[in-house]
Amino acid sequence: MLPKTPLTVAALYHFARLADPAARQGPLLDLCRAQGLCGTLLLAPEGVNGTIAGPRAGILAVLDHIRAWPGFAGLDWKESAADAPPFARMKVRLKAEIVTMGQPDMDPATTTGHYVAPRDWNALIAAPDVVVIDTRNDYEVQIGTFQGAIDPGTKSFRDFPAWWTDNAHRFQGKRIAMFCTGGIRCEKSTNYLISQGVDQVYHLQGGILKYLEDVPQKDSTWQGECFVFDQRVSLTHGLAQGRHGLCHACRRPLAPEDRDRPEFEDGVSCHRCADEYSDADRARFRERQRQFDRDA
Repeated sequence: MLPKTPLTVAALYHFARLADPAARQGPLLDLCRAQGLCGTLLLAPEGVNGTIAGPRAGILAVLDHIRAWPGFAGLDWKESAADAPPFARMKVRLKAEIVTMGQPDMDPATTTGHYVAPRDWNALIAAPDVVVIDTRNDYEVQIGTFQGAIDPGTKSFRDFPAWWTDNAHRFQGKRIAMFCTGGIRCEKSTNYLISQGVDQVYHLQGGILKYLEDVPQKDSTWQGECFVFDQRVSLTHGLAQGRHGLCHACRRPLAPEDRDRPEFEDGVSCHRCADEYSDADRARFRERQRQFDRDA
């Protein structure tokens, strides 16, 4: 028997004016399904964002389709692999923003921070006049981040502008280096800081995923694993799948040892969300888990 060919996983985004996202939705979804892909793509007036997986030829067909849209010829993507489909189905959704910051005047298509290639990142963040800020959500930061990075402790990306307003005074006279999973959140966060009068703003080109792909582990300043929003849950150096699983109640990452904690109940709760749901919620989750176990 021939070995099974891994699926290609493509993480992509591009900021450009999309005049009529709704007109693009149906044809794009039809093409993705025809190519045997799974995943989610978001369309908004500011551009496209998402992750898709499937046969490499199908991925390339979809990328070519999007690049043919006016303003989207420069669409780039980051590639990894999966042994099994990392998404249950294929979706193309219409959104107000392709990454939600809640700042309607932001336009990353016009101005962003200085891109820093992964090979140059270590030298930048080691400089004494540089502050390194992780723009991701708190549960993402908890399983991995760069050595010395500041964790804003945000629950969602919408919280970042308020955090910056409260903390900007701490960083006077410093250069700001920012990073996120694939780069898209930094497009907006650096654009936001520039709008707030910050002169020297930098961000990791291609995000953590590109760093883990390009920088050898022996040279890396990354600590832990990188959370990804699919069924692989986390990736590590070389974009190998990590050891984390997922709490199917709150969708946050779990290390293997977290399953031994008293708060953990498969499909119902974990130590991160045990106090966040009502008894009625947990009863509903248990019934959902029973159905899942019966159908598995």
